[in-house]
Amino acid sequence: MVNINRVYTRAGDKGTTALGGGQRVNKDTLRIDAYGTVDELNSMVGVAVAAGLHESMRAQFFVIQQVLFNVGSDLCILEADKKRFAVPGIEQRHVDQLEGWIDAWNEELEPLKSFILPGGDLAAAQLHVARTVCRRAERLVIALSRVEPVGEFVVPYLNRLSDLLFVAARYQARLSGVGDILWDSRGY
Repeated sequence: MVNINRVYTRAGDKGTTALGGGQRVNKDTLRIDAYGTVDELNSMVGVAVAAGLHESMRAQFFVIQQVLFNVGSDLCILEADKKRFAVPGIEQRHVDQLEGWIDAWNEELEPLKSFILPGGDLAAAQLHVARTVCRRAERLVIALSRVEPVGEFVVPYLNRLSDLLFVAARYQARLSGVGDILWDSRGY
């Protein structure tokens, strides 16, 4: 359990921060950028929920926000330290859970015949923003994985989550009565 008594420590005033294993690293390292972007993603998901996400999807997004904290935990602990620290990580079951929700929501939608524009109601539009942040987080984690080991299921989870966010945005737009806003390729 986390126990935070003070928000500021001054330890990062010189541009470094501590990983979960205690190592001090520069705040602009790829690992910090990766899990910082996951934190940004979690905030974007929170805004989508607060912007009026349909009640029928709120339980799933509560779980997603919890798991995104696990993604951050997975990324802030070096793979070599994971045996020393009992930290939550990402597992295949998390990816499978997303796939189940994607399949269920997608069954309720018309097949796509065009690309769609981000929009719809405010919650759907915010889910599209979250999707783009998720893709950025995925790219950063992939870049990190080329130089340091990362948890085996972090990239698959983020990849599937971006798919879910796309389907959820479409589903939210349908539930709100707005529906998809289709791209018109005639060239404006």
